[in-house]
Amino acid sequence: MKKVFAAAISIVAVAAAVTACGSGKAPEGQGAASSDGAITLGFAQVGAESGWRTANTQSIKSAAEAAGVDLKFADANGEQEKQISAIRSFIQQGVDVIAFSPVVRTGWDAVLLEAKNANIPVILTDRAVDTQEKDVFKTFIGADFVDEGRRAGTWVAEQYATATGPVNIVQLEGTTGADPAIDRNTGFAEGIASNPNLKIVASQTGDFTRSGGKQVMEAFLKSNPKIDVVFAQNDDMGLGAMEAIEAAGKVPGRDIKIVAVDATHDGMQALADGKFNYIVECNPLLGPQLMDLAKKVAAGEAVPARVVTPDEAFDQEQAKAALPQRQY
Repeated sequence: MKKVFAAAISIVAVAAAVTACGSGKAPEGQGAASSDGAITLGFAQVGAESGWRTANTQSIKSAAEAAGVDLKFADANGEQEKQISAIRSFIQQGVDVIAFSPVVRTGWDAVLLEAKNANIPVILTDRAVDTQEKDVFKTFIGADFVDEGRRAGTWVAEQYATATGPVNIVQLEGTTGADPAIDRNTGFAEGIASNPNLKIVASQTGDFTRSGGKQVMEAFLKSNPKIDVVFAQNDDMGLGAMEAIEAAGKVPGRDIKIVAVDATHDGMQALADGKFNYIVECNPLLGPQLMDLAKKVAAGEAVPARVVTPDEAFDQEQAKAALPQRQY
């Protein structure tokens, strides 16, 4: 998968609002860097837009406590400006390491350069960035979003391999400009390309939220008389689509198949119940790996440019088997 990074290519939400600029007031709940010998990690989270993100945040907070890392956490509430303000506050405080999951892919050059000039290493989590600047982050940790989309598309292509007529697909996209939305879109298109009968008849952002997925799916159902498949770029949007399908008097999973990405508990339960048909996992439990990487970069140790987290995929029977042991 191709991304434009400055160096070799290579996570979370409920603390304080982040409204300050670099030289202004720090986000509420943040203090100075640790003086007890522990490394201080400033983490700027995207927000709390989904069940996945909530699990991701909990993983980071729990892992920091277990690893003895002094965590300074900021929630950007889905706004790039707040996330940049949080990063600048971390720089001002002199934290040892900064990590963040970018709201969108572009617009980070200036603040990344500020961190570099302050000699504070940066780790990207979950989402990547596009930058022309060199050596402005140490590593990226997260999933291969293109592959996630491709696996979802390949499953759809295989399910309709013998279709003799058009198969109409609607796509619920994530936040416009966000790394997973861009890459899952690309991967899904690749996955269905082998079957010319598969057509994406409508595609619109649901902003990675359940309410957004429901609203967009309601509109799709009104404007498209025949929908065979929904590809939701995350579970929450798929769950919203499921509600809209049921409200329209149709049966999700039978009348309209639902394929999603994430494999959160609610999504997996929908799959086990037969209301979803297939889920590609995106593991949110990045906390332990992030703490390990943070300690290494703080100590000046070399780390891989990219750390890809392993993901699985599930059908109904596999979801039933996996649910009792799911951590998220």
